[in-house]
Amino acid sequence: MKSKINTAGWATREFGEIDLGDQRLKDRLVKLADKLASSPESPINQACGDWTNTKAAYRFFQNENVNEKKILHSHVNNTLERAKELRTVLSIQDTTYFNYTDHKKTTGLGMISKYSNKNSKKNTTNGLAMHTSFAVSPDGLPLGILDQAIYTRKPIPEGQRRTKFTPIENKESIRWLNSIRQTNEAFIGSQMQVVTICDREGDFYELFELGFQLQASLLVRAATDRNINKSGPYYKKKYEKLWSTIHALPCSGIIDVEIPARDQKPARIAQLETRFGSIIMNPPRQHIRHRTEKLPDIVLYAVNVIEKSPPTGEEALEWMLLTNLQVTSFEEAKEKVAWYCLRWRIEVFHKILKSGLKVEQCRLQSADRLIRYLTIMSIIAWRIYWLTLIARTNPELPCTAFVADEEWKVLYSKIKKTKSFPKKPPCVREVARWIASLGGFLGRKGDGEPGVMTLWRGWKRLCDLSEGWILALS
Repeated sequence: MKSKINTAGWATREFGEIDLGDQRLKDRLVKLADKLASSPESPINQACGDWTNTKAAYRFFQNENVNEKKILHSHVNNTLERAKELRTVLSIQDTTYFNYTDHKKTTGLGMISKYSNKNSKKNTTNGLAMHTSFAVSPDGLPLGILDQAIYTRKPIPEGQRRTKFTPIENKESIRWLNSIRQTNEAFIGSQMQVVTICDREGDFYELFELGFQLQASLLVRAATDRNINKSGPYYKKKYEKLWSTIHALPCSGIIDVEIPARDQKPARIAQLETRFGSIIMNPPRQHIRHRTEKLPDIVLYAVNVIEKSPPTGEEALEWMLLTNLQVTSFEEAKEKVAWYCLRWRIEVFHKILKSGLKVEQCRLQSADRLIRYLTIMSIIAWRIYWLTLIARTNPELPCTAFVADEEWKVLYSKIKKTKSFPKKPPCVREVARWIASLGGFLGRKGDGEPGVMTLWRGWKRLCDLSEGWILALS
């Protein structure tokens, strides 16, 4: 008698708590996610394999009862579960844009940029915006999505423009505040420290004000050399500037930061002089709310790192980080810099979606359908990234934490050329390197650990091998 294979995989676990009001929709979502993950760079029809499954997938994306927030809900709960043993979780916020300009038949899109061609003719780029709060552990492991909003940007009426007098509720910047509220609500009752990390786009007064109101931890890269210390014990007749104030402080130590390869420039180690100090962020003097209320001054800490000896032809690296967390020692400053270095995780997440999963090639002909599709693909992108990094952060973890029993066995049989399996499953790092070898990873002494692309290609091959294994035993 042939043995029965348990095919309940990651999709069943990740979407297990979802409630779409119809069990058939839930079953379709699990099956669809599994197929898209098994062939991540393929269009929907190719990933589904036949017309019956393809037609069912299109019907799922067309179904108005399928809400993207409900699709995400079960994954968010699993993200919280993955984070529960940690003392600190980093919630990295960022926005990216999907360009569907060439999809002329797609309705409901919004303008994401304007540009002029060689003939000075003004054109627009149409698509969708996506703002995500991405959970990462302090050692760099992506845990999942905490909050996400995919939306069409509303056009500004002709003759109008947004200014500093426009209420925050009427600005697109409100997305940063909404995501902090959602993340804060998700962790209510938890003793965990959740630190929201933002790039320079998140540097505005209302974000720090909300952090003060919710007692939410923030770490934001400063965008402007604002006036500071205009009240309280720091009062000066002449206003101080952020950069000059912190630059005047003594260097507290040197931090080594690894700069990844980019734009045909090799990776390097930057040695950064570190300075830190307490400041007062004052509300903008011409803020519209000054007319009706007194806005609070906010005590923050600034951490500045600057590269004094960059390579010839390279611009010196400098970050000015603002946080409402205490920074009174070099070690505390070093910790904040290490956390900010992990902001790059969300950039890689976006790269997997666009360059790897090629989501901008999807033609579902309406923004609503694309939003449901992008929500599912975001969870798949997280999983690919998680598979890549868990072998580095938790190398001795049993491989059954991320592959099914039949998957590691067919992989073991392929690599070891045997059908005799060990009683104890191999560790995560070993299995990850085997999967990467199917995608072209050579594993030479100087190759380091496999990257996202080789693991991703190897994972596709493993899915094909596993499917053949299951068919052979059925």
